Amino acid sequence: MIVQIDPRTAVGVVTLSVADLVRSLEFYQRMIGLELLAQDAASTSLGAGGVALLHLHESPGARHVRRATGLYHFALRVPERRDLARVLRHFAEQGFRIDGAADHIVSEALYLSDPDGHGIEIYCDRPRSAWYDRQGQLLLASDPIDLPAILAELRDDDPAWQGLPDGTDMGHIHLQVADLAATERFYLDILGFERMARMPSASFVGAGGYHHHIGMNTWAGVGVPVPPEGAARLLSYELVLPDQAALDAVLDRLRAAMPLVQGEHSWVVDDPSQIRVLLRAR
Repeated sequence: MIVQIDPRTAVGVVTLSVADLVRSLEFYQRMIGLELLAQDAASTSLGAGGVALLHLHESPGARHVRRATGLYHFALRVPERRDLARVLRHFAEQGFRIDGAADHIVSEALYLSDPDGHGIEIYCDRPRSAWYDRQGQLLLASDPIDLPAILAELRDDDPAWQGLPDGTDMGHIHLQVADLAATERFYLDILGFERMARMPSASFVGAGGYHHHIGMNTWAGVGVPVPPEGAARLLSYELVLPDQAALDAVLDRLRAAMPLVQGEHSWVVDDPSQIRVLLRAR
């Protein structure tokens, strides 16, 4: 029997450890344009439009480990192409150099890194009608991007930079995994995502026909270890189900397959690459 996760499933809050919370706050507020929602001595919550998207926990002296399971990048999705143009102009005004950019056909994306080496994508989707060829195959590529065309979306009366707009969300997350086949089976056969694209060293899965909610790759190496406890690393990320019934259906499949722990506000499970996934209803 084919299992299927609710098509309204979304990626929620991503939680990272960072070496210096003050440094990270400066970067994510001033450069990325997230708003501060809550803060204590060792952690903070940031988001857009009052919606939490990123939690940061300070681990003094933490260093990023590249050859390990965990985060490849998290992806902030802005509502419109014009919003992406505003991000580009803001980066130019700040003299900030991005790591790269790509036209994925389904979306246009900018890539950068935070001060701890955590990967970030900021992107805007194209209309779904442009995602598929005439045979219904998803068109997912990594082509050169037309930055001047994006910047042409700006108008003379565009306001000064005010941060990421309301409606920005966590569009997807891309993971570094140790075993692609085992991790893919977890997301497909247990959680119930659909495979949207596959290559020898990477897989992309989504819900409800979305081009991908989760990417996974072995580009850091097959069998890479989990990062050490004190590293700057991905601590967890959320999958948000639309209601309790949709959540219960996933939890039933998980209970039959692997250990599952109830947390304070969500259910907690580690995928086959020991990446922590928090599941909750909206």
